[in-house]
Amino acid sequence: MNDPQSCCADFARASGLSRRRFLQGVAATGAGAVATTMFGDALRQASFAATTGGNVLVVISLRGGIDGLGMVVPHGDPAYYAARPTIAVPASTLVAKDGMFGLHPAMKPLEWLYNGGELAAVHAVGMDQPNRSHFLAMEEIEDADPTSSVRRGWVNRMVGLDAGSSPIEAVHLTTSIVPTLLTGPSPTLSATHLGEFSLPGTSDTWGARRRQHLNTVWGGASGVLGAAGRSALQVVDRLGPVAAQTYQPSNGVVYPKEWPAGDLAAALADTAQLIRADLGTEIISIDYGSWDMHSEYGTTAYGEMYSMVTGFALALNAFMRDLGSLRSRVTVVTISEFGRRVEENGNKGLDHGWGNMMLVAGGGVRGGRYYAQWPGLGSGSLLDGDLKVTTDYRNVLGEVVGKRFPDRSVTKVFPGLTYRPLGVMS
Repeated sequence: MNDPQSCCADFARASGLSRRRFLQGVAATGAGAVATTMFGDALRQASFAATTGGNVLVVISLRGGIDGLGMVVPHGDPAYYAARPTIAVPASTLVAKDGMFGLHPAMKPLEWLYNGGELAAVHAVGMDQPNRSHFLAMEEIEDADPTSSVRRGWVNRMVGLDAGSSPIEAVHLTTSIVPTLLTGPSPTLSATHLGEFSLPGTSDTWGARRRQHLNTVWGGASGVLGAAGRSALQVVDRLGPVAAQTYQPSNGVVYPKEWPAGDLAAALADTAQLIRADLGTEIISIDYGSWDMHSEYGTTAYGEMYSMVTGFALALNAFMRDLGSLRSRVTVVTISEFGRRVEENGNKGLDHGWGNMMLVAGGGVRGGRYYAQWPGLGSGSLLDGDLKVTTDYRNVLGEVVGKRFPDRSVTKVFPGLTYRPLGVMS
């Protein structure tokens, strides 16, 4: 098994994650920078014929490996409490509780979604084989194609099935580095925040002349760079006016600005603004971390887990309330590279594990319940101390894609998948 101390130190350095910088990403560029994918001749000039008024998928990547057993607590399995004598979540504090599962008490702001049938959780999900390396697991789970060694993300494959693909269809927020799930031949966008969708050096009195010069340079250029240049100019033309506006949330919503919710809330506010602009964006990806809690995990009153769950719930609550009736068009799903060990370690934290949970919320969700083929947490039910995976995570993503984007083939988005929908989506 990989050395967790070395692996996690590299992960923290690379991603720049800390309690106050957990969304700034691995290498944020200067103001005004926008990253687009470019892979040889497969890059296509931007086409803005995407259908507006359609469904939108928001993917929140819980970076660092969230403790699914602490977010969606199996209080009905006594082995959970035996394995975690100091950090287990008391059953009496859980929200949205049924006979087996309940949500961490810091998820209270989202209980209305669960009670209203708009929030569900799927447990014991993950990859078919354990992979406890942050980087390798992220690559594998976001590539989602064990049949190929080519690095291409499942989101990139999905938008590539659209006859008129545009970079605006798939957008990543929170870092300008394109994540694996968006990587591939289809054009996509990535930026730290919506305000960065502009051309550097065109905001002063010389802006018009600079823009004219760029059009002259790239307007007639051939090849990959010419296509990329024209694509970038067209994207900025479309997104620039939206990004220049000060967003006003609906329904009296005020997005939280302070840690632990502030950065995620800012990304979700940008997401809401992009959805309301109705430019044909289909998928928005957001990073939220770090959940790599080998120590300082804490209790339901303090610690890293309490802080991170609190931030997640407050930010997502603001976003869903802001959307209002638009929630019928928007589905939110969470992914993470792996879960955590069942048993707490000597530092009252949790090391890298296998089985995990996923949350699904919003449009088309058959919520108000938990979905799980529960393998149990007893010593005879675990695999090397980990919760076993009984549901391929791609079946959850595949069901969302299949139901919300019925023109896309699930088996083309997730090659090699034996598609078995769980009934999470209507």
